[in-house]
Amino acid sequence: MSSPLSMVNARPETQTFSRWLVLLQAVACGLIAANIYYAQPLAGLISVELGLSAGATGLIVTLTQIGYGMGLLLIVPLGDLIENRLLTLVLLGVSALALLGAGLSTSPLPFLLSSLGIGVGAVAVQVLVPYAAHMAPEVMRGRVVGNVMSGLMLGIMLARPVSSFLTEIFSWHSVFFASAATMALLAGALALKLPTRVPRGQLHYGQLLASMGRLARHTPILRRRALYHAALFAAFSLFWTTTPLLLAGPIFELSQSGIALFALAGVAGAIAAPIAGRVADLGWTRPATALAMLAVAAGFLLTHIATPGSTWSLILLVLAAVVLDFGVAANMALGQREIFGLGAEFRARLNGLYMTTFFIGGAIGSALGGWAYAQNGWPLASWIGVALPVLALVYWSSERTSI
Repeated sequence: MSSPLSMVNARPETQTFSRWLVLLQAVACGLIAANIYYAQPLAGLISVELGLSAGATGLIVTLTQIGYGMGLLLIVPLGDLIENRLLTLVLLGVSALALLGAGLSTSPLPFLLSSLGIGVGAVAVQVLVPYAAHMAPEVMRGRVVGNVMSGLMLGIMLARPVSSFLTEIFSWHSVFFASAATMALLAGALALKLPTRVPRGQLHYGQLLASMGRLARHTPILRRRALYHAALFAAFSLFWTTTPLLLAGPIFELSQSGIALFALAGVAGAIAAPIAGRVADLGWTRPATALAMLAVAAGFLLTHIATPGSTWSLILLVLAAVVLDFGVAANMALGQREIFGLGAEFRARLNGLYMTTFFIGGAIGSALGGWAYAQNGWPLASWIGVALPVLALVYWSSERTSI
């Protein structure tokens, strides 16, 4: 049976390539992606002020993630149907309104509904990333996607410390007000600078969603790259779920400010995305993928070298964050470079499937990390963190004969 991708018109789209426009998209992706993570270090504080029960505190983060997951499956594919700039601006409008609603909330229900909206609006990132791939010449598509992804990774890693610091100076409300204003300004900048991109697809919405199942079944590269990154993103989520617990616990006894500073270490990993993009453009995706997986496993192994609680163990934990984030960011850029080369008319749907798969992996990693840490602390959690990229590496070893 022939793949749906075999029917794609391979004629490249004519786009005006601009490095400044790529920079704008990278900044935009970082600012938008940060919205998903601002509330994570503030969940306890917000819960107390709004009167949420202890058992319901997790909804603050969970509803944002649910909204994002819904958007990946139901909205991101519209990038193959609707003019991309318009779709991005509509989603930024949703983000701004949801963030404003969260900042104004004084009771649980409005805040939780706003959290859902924040997640939905944040999928604007996954409209912009394929857009960058459309805009880039084929010979440097990996570099462009990597540069945009570096902005996204910076936004993810900076969101938690920024929200912690702003809350310490002002209040948690200020975090959402500031981001709402930023989204409005960003929408204005993109409306002025982002060129229009009208998809050539002729499907209606129902057909668009139905086609995603066929794409998933008949696109082995997509399945493989999505599963690779699901394993690595699970390890990433496990690490960043459990290390704050480790650092705040009796072994290190760091303050919230100290934990926020530790989170900044992961920002260094963002440089991996543009490097990986360049490597992919040279045709070295396969060995680079293995190195990314090994880096994630090595990050966890570094934490076992020194005596827990010593200065050296803290230094190695910081180094582990850098190495692990480097591997995850690199693998994400490599994966998107591969799937974006499969066909322009399918990019939004392929990206939605790719992101949804590894987003599920991240949720599983967070849950595994919380359970493992409760059972046996960092030792069990970290060995699970090692196992995840090793499993991906085992799967990678079969790639040559499967594709």
